[in-house]
Amino acid sequence: MKLLVPVKRVLDYNVKVRVKADKTGVDLANLKMSMNPFDEIAVEEAVRLKEKGVATDILAVSIGPAQAQDTIRTALAMGADRGLLIQTDQDLEPLAVAKLLKALVDQEKPDLVLMGKQAIDGDNNAVGQMLAALMDRPQATFASKVEISGGKAEVTREVDGGLQTISVDLPAVITADLRLNEPRFASLPNIMKARKKPIEVKAVADYGVDTAPRLTVVKVSEPDVRKAGIVVASAADLVQRLKTEAGVL
Repeated sequence: MKLLVPVKRVLDYNVKVRVKADKTGVDLANLKMSMNPFDEIAVEEAVRLKEKGVATDILAVSIGPAQAQDTIRTALAMGADRGLLIQTDQDLEPLAVAKLLKALVDQEKPDLVLMGKQAIDGDNNAVGQMLAALMDRPQATFASKVEISGGKAEVTREVDGGLQTISVDLPAVITADLRLNEPRFASLPNIMKARKKPIEVKAVADYGVDTAPRLTVVKVSEPDVRKAGIVVASAADLVQRLKTEAGVL
């Protein structure tokens, strides 16, 4: 069973985000980058499936700049077998990413695409659903548990009302939620082994996909700073302040 696991290079979640002075985007200069946390969970689940004997081949793919090879190396150190970088310096929109992944799926023909539910930079939560639609295959999003047997995947999903368990036929797309697992730390021997594992580098043009942007960023700005709260002396004081200061009564 072959698994395809997309991984994205994003600003590390421990780093404070800074907006550029001209408000055209987020400043990434000289800041720590790492694998998107939800994608890390997806890699861990893929490796666990391999350890159970369910999967035999794990391909980690990233779409981004040359530095994204470091992100792929992390996936390889965790247990992925092969790496592929579709190199581009353009910040692609979700639809363009989904189209590239669809073209890659047509080539590799994986039994399962296992990916993070969203990236923490754009927070779009769209690529997995778009990819499933383009593939015309089942999808199971927000997975907190995955069991695979007999050509089917039984997936427990995180939904607003609690948990929902569904069964989907393979090939399919599954997106990982936060509670699916706890990703492992790559050991030093595995990190050294990952340096010898192959990473194929291709260009966006190799897939014949239209990645032209359809959205324009007008302005990026930081959220308003929250004002400090106050302690009121009594309920009567609270009601008076709501009337005179907040204007809600």
